[in-house]
Amino acid sequence: MSEKQNDTDDNAQADKPAPIAKHFKEQFDDEEVKLVFRKHPLVMRKGLILASVVLLISVIPALIKPQYNYFFGGLGIGFLAAAVVMFPFWVKWHFSVYIMTNQRFIQQTRSLLQVNVVDISLEQIQMINYQVVGLEETLLGFGTIIVQTYAGDLVIHDVHHPAKIQKAMIHNLRELGIHPSQRPFVNTRNNE
Repeated sequence: MSEKQNDTDDNAQADKPAPIAKHFKEQFDDEEVKLVFRKHPLVMRKGLILASVVLLISVIPALIKPQYNYFFGGLGIGFLAAAVVMFPFWVKWHFSVYIMTNQRFIQQTRSLLQVNVVDISLEQIQMINYQVVGLEETLLGFGTIIVQTYAGDLVIHDVHHPAKIQKAMIHNLRELGIHPSQRPFVNTRNNE
């Protein structure tokens, strides 16, 4: 008798859908993440330049008094100071994430003192375009993605491999059955 009961319990558990793992705090229970991407690491270039300047300044005492302890002491302090200078730029890059789920497109931009979230329903997306302009963007493989919606445009600058990201976004939209040709036509003329 207990074996039959265990079999029916196992069958009941097998019929339940597996819970979807949550990848971000605002994710709904029935929402599946399809695509996650970030900006190109090049957006941290200002932080890298400032950190390099701090590192160069830190070895100036070794030029004044050329001894190993001044050089390595200044270099150690310079690395710590460079890390402190670089940290806010890294945080802004690392925690700025773009997420496409089976229900919406989310832009999460976070820094040390600011959180900005843009949430767009996939049904509102009309077109997804990309641009690669100039020598720097072409050589380093980054560009701009433009998500056109009924409410306006969402412009995402400095995206790594924009053509691949745009293709993946369009593929996910088509996979979910969202096509521009299936949108309801809005008649702007007055019916008389």
